[in-house]
Amino acid sequence: MSFITKSPWVLHYDGSSCNGCDIEVLACLTPLYDIERFGIINTGNPKHADVFLITGGINEQNEPVVRNLYAQMPDPKVVVALGICATSGNFFRECYNIKGGVDKVLPVDIYVPGCAVRPEAIIDGVVAALGILEKKRAALKNQPAQSAA
Repeated sequence: MSFITKSPWVLHYDGSSCNGCDIEVLACLTPLYDIERFGIINTGNPKHADVFLITGGINEQNEPVVRNLYAQMPDPKVVVALGICATSGNFFRECYNIKGGVDKVLPVDIYVPGCAVRPEAIIDGVVAALGILEKKRAALKNQPAQSAA
């Protein structure tokens, strides 16, 4: 196992959820679950984020916002879909205004199902995302430099 060389910063976005999963994300930050013990820092700025946590399904109104936030994040980055609505759209997927899960608009690296997803599962998903992030960093570092011609 490789060691994390910098503290990963997490950006949390509430798509169109019922807020059940969002409350559990906040619970991860409390001393009981203490996700910060893994060096994780919660940020509100996508330009500083390494991991994109999204709850809720994707609809017409939040699709451009989600795409914009993702585009502002520096490479490498990891997307984590939290909760059954973010992973598939759940029972809202048949609604007129829901496109489906996050994977309808972004490449998702980790799916964490649940309704509402438990803090332990969120932590497991984020730790798994950190492993993927390190692999992406190593792959990016090993790419040959492109010349500016």
